Amino acid sequence: MAKDCSFDIVSKIDPQEVRNAVDQAKREVATRFDFKGSKCEIEFDGEKLKLTADDEPKMEQLKDVLDTKLIKRAVSTKGFEWGKLQAAGHMTVRQEASLKAGIPQPDAKKIAAAIKESKLKVQASILGDHLRVTGKSRDDLQDAMQLLRKGDWSVDLQFTNFQG
Repeated sequence: MAKDCSFDIVSKIDPQEVRNAVDQAKREVATRFDFKGSKCEIEFDGEKLKLTADDEPKMEQLKDVLDTKLIKRAVSTKGFEWGKLQAAGHMTVRQEASLKAGIPQPDAKKIAAAIKESKLKVQASILGDHLRVTGKSRDDLQDAMQLLRKGDWSVDLQFTNFQG
């Protein structure tokens, strides 16, 4: 009897990579001419990002700098849930973002349905905040990975624990 092969689908962000990207963004903001004399700050406490800027356009520029640094460090920007833009003291605006960990149940159901509809010889099962895909052949599992990479999901997907 052939042994089943499997892999897990997870969505997680490495906080250390986020911290490194934040440090790089802070250095760039400190040296850029268009941020001279402004009250632009980025803080990261391990779970939440807090951005403070003079006004909305500066906030957009600040988020753009941060996104650039995150992408260079291979951190997906889909892993953040941005809050509303709020007025803060001293004529500034503030915005917070929390790290998303795990795959939400509705998204997990969509992913499992997409795998089932593909007619591949694999099965997807939802295990809390991640999914496990099993099949007889490693090739089928790799086809399932390709299918999921092509899809447009609201979370960033990583494939771990490949056993075969």
